[in-house]
Amino acid sequence: MAALDRLDHRPWPLPAKPWWMGQTWSDLLFAHWPVEQRLLRPHVPPGLEIEEHGGTAWVGITPFLVKGLRSRGLPPVPVLSRFRELNCRTYVRSGDRPGIWFFSLDASSRLAVQGARLTYRLPYHHARIELNGAFVACRTGDPKVRFEARYEPVGEVFTASPGTLEHFLTERYCLYAGAGRWRADIHHPPWPLQPAEAELAVNTMAAPLDVPLPDQPPLAHYVHRQDVIGWPPAAVPRRDFLAPPAA
Repeated sequence: MAALDRLDHRPWPLPAKPWWMGQTWSDLLFAHWPVEQRLLRPHVPPGLEIEEHGGTAWVGITPFLVKGLRSRGLPPVPVLSRFRELNCRTYVRSGDRPGIWFFSLDASSRLAVQGARLTYRLPYHHARIELNGAFVACRTGDPKVRFEARYEPVGEVFTASPGTLEHFLTERYCLYAGAGRWRADIHHPPWPLQPAEAELAVNTMAAPLDVPLPDQPPLAHYVHRQDVIGWPPAAVPRRDFLAPPAA
């Protein structure tokens, strides 16, 4: 419920229907690299616009710990409500609503994977993930997809100002799924970002896309805690969904 303490920063009003899922994300890393939009276009539905900032699209890798996952009106279920997650994403828009497109999501909970695939139509995978000094993940269905990193905050907490790259990469209040024709709203307070140092020993999360990430350290930000609520997916209005580009 702490997620509802702030509403003035939202780019559009909360959905009229009640939220149905809440959770807390902790020890989160935003790791971002600039990538040419043309490399991502084959992996994003044609009805979604890939957004750019600074003349380029961006790919993000985000590891974190999920805690307190629960349905509205119910307490968290012990064991099942806590797991580790890792996603690979880019930033898109349909109509006037910027959001997130996930290339993949990996979770240490098989139940969370199955539930998210059914309810959100998201490309979730089960992975063995350890978080003990380093975040180490290996996808069980494809062990070549791996991630290993150590990261820590190195600066003071700040909230990103509209128009900045940090705001573009983090302040997004919906996700797209199911060939881009489904949209799910989320809500949370403004991200309490901290500059971070990230040492990536292994990162093949974008390998299934055949999209090489730049050989450079990522733009890195750390978040100690974020409370989040979400709504079920709904069909994107036809007027918002772009026609496929001409051949």
